[in-house]
Amino acid sequence: MMGHRFLGMGIRCRPSAAGWLQFPGWLALFVAVLPVSAQEKPIAFIGANILPIRGEAISNGVLIIQQGKIAVVGPANTAIPEQATRRDVAGKIIMPGLIDTHSHIGSPAGGDQSAPIQPETRVLDAINVRDASLQKAQAGGITVVNIMPGSGHLISGQTLYLKLRDGEIIDDLLITNKAGRVAGGLKMANGTNSRRDPPFPGTRAKSAALVREKLIAAQEYRQKISRAKDDADKMPPRDLLLEALAEALNGERVVHHHTHRHDDIMTVLRLQKEFGFRVVLHHVSDGWKVADEIAAAKVPCSVIMVDSPGGKLEARDLDWKTGAALEKAGVLTGFHTDDSVTDSRLFLRSAALAVRAGMSRQAALEALTIAGARMLDLEDRIGTLEAGKEADFIILSGDPLSVYTKVLETWVDGSRVFDRSDPKDHLWATGGLGAGEPRRSPLCCFEDRVNEN
Repeated sequence: MMGHRFLGMGIRCRPSAAGWLQFPGWLALFVAVLPVSAQEKPIAFIGANILPIRGEAISNGVLIIQQGKIAVVGPANTAIPEQATRRDVAGKIIMPGLIDTHSHIGSPAGGDQSAPIQPETRVLDAINVRDASLQKAQAGGITVVNIMPGSGHLISGQTLYLKLRDGEIIDDLLITNKAGRVAGGLKMANGTNSRRDPPFPGTRAKSAALVREKLIAAQEYRQKISRAKDDADKMPPRDLLLEALAEALNGERVVHHHTHRHDDIMTVLRLQKEFGFRVVLHHVSDGWKVADEIAAAKVPCSVIMVDSPGGKLEARDLDWKTGAALEKAGVLTGFHTDDSVTDSRLFLRSAALAVRAGMSRQAALEALTIAGARMLDLEDRIGTLEAGKEADFIILSGDPLSVYTKVLETWVDGSRVFDRSDPKDHLWATGGLGAGEPRRSPLCCFEDRVNEN
């Protein structure tokens, strides 16, 4: 279960194993009179080496946050308000919170087996925000995620962009976009994942044909709405499937497209050119083979860095050098975990592996932060440490690309959501399968007992 923390003060109450919060009377009164707005009193972090991502690193820097926003980022002689709480973080590293552009934390589920194209389904309706995977992501320094349905469909549903605040229901974590709507994209896929028995396609060509057919239908649906000119009598019946696709065609919803092989990548680029939707290519195992073509299409890539062989045959040519090849070609490049393919707690390692294979340090750090923010249309709010941006940042024990570095604290909107020095949070950072799930032990053999009966 997600814990409760108050107003960026680093104070928290965790639920007991039974799941109930028990406040002493005085604390309940204290909570009742607290102001609703976050963190009224400024907090100044002093002495850290700050990696703002945009701009030069600041040795012995100062970061001041207030009311959930970054107030000041500057050198050691930066003026600090008298009323500010001072935190000495000398010798530590502060950088923006990490942005995971492709994750499956919270056990999301999109389309079922009834059809290969189901854009009307929403992971908003299928995420457990009290799942331990969310707090493990916090322990990895991740502050924003794009939670995706699976890739077993050509279109498996609508994705959801979440802030990893502490919350009890999904509404507590939602991000609102510039249009005032819940922020999210659309998940699509090609390759072997969606090739199955009917009604799913059996070939790559049929896969593309089915997608093209539905996109044409969405174009026609959009035209009917336009011709109706807000006349209710002339409007077509509402169609949730075509409505979601029309949002993608209008650029209101970014298509996040699972694709591995170079020929599958080129198929996505053809469809994008034909229909004009905005797209981010995900995984791109063969991206290094067609980096110039991706660059010419001006399409971003979210890369997964897998550090061991295996997996699906179409990913057999996956190579750590993909990040470097895309950087050289001028492609906006980010990283993702595809959690649980890569554990969210190990996300920093993606950048380290890419640098080892030739990507520049700066581009790798951007791929963890501002590049992902741009892919999610959130670059004006998160992804760098700049005055006015939301106070999402992490405190590290050392260099972000070192295998020895630990995430010490994670802050979201000016509130601390992970503190490695707290024994409860330490469990999220170091525990294995089932860590932090209070019912794990009693339920470990439930399935076996059912089968025996």
